[in-house]
Amino acid sequence: MDSVASLVVPILLTFASLALLHPNRDRFSHFLSGAREGARSCLRLFPSLLSLICALTVFSASGLADAIASLLAPLFGRVGIPPEIVTLILVRPMTGSGALAAYADLVERCGPDSFAGLCASVIMGSSDTLIYIAAVYFSAAEVKKTRYTLPVGLGVSAFSVLLSCALCRIFFE
Repeated sequence: MDSVASLVVPILLTFASLALLHPNRDRFSHFLSGAREGARSCLRLFPSLLSLICALTVFSASGLADAIASLLAPLFGRVGIPPEIVTLILVRPMTGSGALAAYADLVERCGPDSFAGLCASVIMGSSDTLIYIAAVYFSAAEVKKTRYTLPVGLGVSAFSVLLSCALCRIFFE
């Protein structure tokens, strides 16, 4: 099975290359126009992504994330969320790499089999970077008024955190 799996990508690339060389259709010009449009999209998205990355870096480097996490930890503990995962919960909607770093730090401190480690694993596997995705999609579609996207998305994220911790408590404790 491993040998078949290792051949999938080369086989797909070979078929795609052969399809581009087919003489009856000019697929290569379609490929080039798609690449051109992709480059234009990258240029349109670049300012939004750069500002988002700068804001997230300032948020993390300033210590604001840690300060907010320490303020919210007692409240989260009362509703059944381990206080150790508060930083992860704050960072996850904003940045995937920052959340991965917070997750790795948490697993190193608490262990992967601890209740906090289990909750963090479920959260990492069942949530996404809401603010990043909204910024990219709305920028690509040139949407100026996002209406209720952020409040609803953050509400769903909060619900998913509560549900993740509740399910971990049911299944693993």
